[in-house]
Amino acid sequence: MLEFGAALAGAVLVTVNPAYQPKELHYVLAQSRSSGIFYLPAFRGNPMGRYLEEVRADLPDLRELISFEDWAAFLASADPDQALPEVKADDPVQIQYTSGTTGFPKGAYLHHRGITNNGRLFGQRFGVTDEDVYVNPMPLFHTGGCVLAVLSAIQAGATLVCMVQFEPGLMLELLEHEQATHLLGVPTMLIAVIEHPDFSRRNLERVRGVCSGGATVPADLVRRIESTLGVKFSIIYGQTESSPAITLMKPDDTPEDKAGTLGPVLPQTEVKVIDPQTGEILPTGESGELCARGYLVMLEYFEMPDKTAETIDEDGWLHTGDLVSMDERGYATITGRLKDMIIRGGENIYPREIEELLFEHPSVADVAVVGLPDAKWGEVVAAFIRDANPDAPADDEALQSYLREHLAPTKTPKLWYHVDEFPLTGSGKIQKFAIRERWERGGYESH
Repeated sequence: MLEFGAALAGAVLVTVNPAYQPKELHYVLAQSRSSGIFYLPAFRGNPMGRYLEEVRADLPDLRELISFEDWAAFLASADPDQALPEVKADDPVQIQYTSGTTGFPKGAYLHHRGITNNGRLFGQRFGVTDEDVYVNPMPLFHTGGCVLAVLSAIQAGATLVCMVQFEPGLMLELLEHEQATHLLGVPTMLIAVIEHPDFSRRNLERVRGVCSGGATVPADLVRRIESTLGVKFSIIYGQTESSPAITLMKPDDTPEDKAGTLGPVLPQTEVKVIDPQTGEILPTGESGELCARGYLVMLEYFEMPDKTAETIDEDGWLHTGDLVSMDERGYATITGRLKDMIIRGGENIYPREIEELLFEHPSVADVAVVGLPDAKWGEVVAAFIRDANPDAPADDEALQSYLREHLAPTKTPKLWYHVDEFPLTGSGKIQKFAIRERWERGGYESH
């Protein structure tokens, strides 16, 4: 209701992660120059009301603090005779702060044309209709929740079931009780669901479509979901700056495509693959940076002209920072990320390739491969493993031998770490910069 009300009123909605601590909250409210905020006094033990009181003295633009506990009174205070402004398609509608997997967030300034069409086109390819029930565990402060779930379901006329917060047992209960047909979630959510002890006891026969993205979707996870649930899996690729979807797997695509590609580009979107150094368009099959152009590209990073110029060029191309190869059909395959790329002794190493292999190993529940500084090589490859069975951790020598069967020696991790959990963004992506920072502080013990 708040998302639609703000849009109709011509107000720019700034979404805020309810897990923010005072420093993060202050940054977002100050950088966006927010004039009002709706909040819950506390959420999952986070005292948001108290944090607001701590930071509001340093926020001269912040005039209104409205608790959701007073939502009914707020609605009753409206003037029914006040006319709504004329809102144009290219007017700004939201500031969505990037998830911060590589550092402090930037505010993607999105417009009406971008998010409404992106939600509609996503829903059409995902196969959502007015007879479907769509369960959404994605947070509404993220484009995955407020665009790919809310806007796609509403434009299709589907029933939308939103979770206040993700919890795998609750999601299983909702999928069964609401007779859900479609589900959207990042890989960490799906892994938690299929590992939950109630998974095999739930009747999920009506679920026919599962979509995941927002992070690397391992091929083995796709196979596990499709074989276990008997559903059609779709992989979405995009980023907040593109409203967010750029490509989306077709539900009927082949198992080979689902195991190795991101699927084709969504309608009304231009893409190209370029050499990151020269900017030249590369031949089919060669790896380079993916760029996108069209209705979906954000207006700017809010009041960050230098950062905007680094991301959107003079011809309107959004530089994603992701490395892909594209076949003759236009199906893209992620090969790495410019900022994730490990440079070991002058050789470029892409973590995704290593992560895919490790994820297929039965001893590994989840994995992040990170480049760590080294005096001799510049960087070395380090693997951070969450064990499938914590009581019987994966054997590092066995994992190393397993990788050596498939990869060159230079790509095999030199350092191995076992973790109980990963630092995650609010949308469930692994924060590799946070892993590196903790490692620099001595927070991990090598095996």
